[in-house]
Amino acid sequence: MEQLIERCAGLDVHQAQITACVRVPGSGGRVVETVETFGTTTPDLLSMLDWLKALAVSDVAMESTGVYWKPVYYVLEGQFRDVLVVNAAHVKHVPGRKTDVIDAAWIAQLLAHGLLRGSFVPPPPIRELRDLSRYRKSLTEERNREVNRIHKVLEEAGVKLATVASDVMGVCGRAMMGP
Repeated sequence: MEQLIERCAGLDVHQAQITACVRVPGSGGRVVETVETFGTTTPDLLSMLDWLKALAVSDVAMESTGVYWKPVYYVLEGQFRDVLVVNAAHVKHVPGRKTDVIDAAWIAQLLAHGLLRGSFVPPPPIRELRDLSRYRKSLTEERNREVNRIHKVLEEAGVKLATVASDVMGVCGRAMMGP
């Protein structure tokens, strides 16, 4: 199979560590794979970035697992020709022995041969807007839970406030409950 990308890296990302495998050309047309393990703190991610740049990596692919890929992506974004976040189901390895090193090497090999398709990662302004919208939604849901809890406590106490006030937490409802 033809290799399309000469210098690439595959990352197996977990909560506390990242296993990185870099494929670079070796002597005699061979491919040399170098594997390193990094932590997931910001200094560790910057160290990984420096390591990848020192090896002249042009493309990076990582398996998307939960939200753990996000800080890694944010550090690598814009530093390489292409940074792909790939669906774990698309890079399933052959069943059998499974290690982080094998996963990272497999991702790098698939990337080198052009067999990976990245997931959609919106540009930074859209990501920020999505995060803000999700946070607003969670605050609204949390407020609704509290209002329902207050309504339930009032009903259990025999106070039928909802029958005389259309909004228990509105101006009139709060005034009837007291200061």
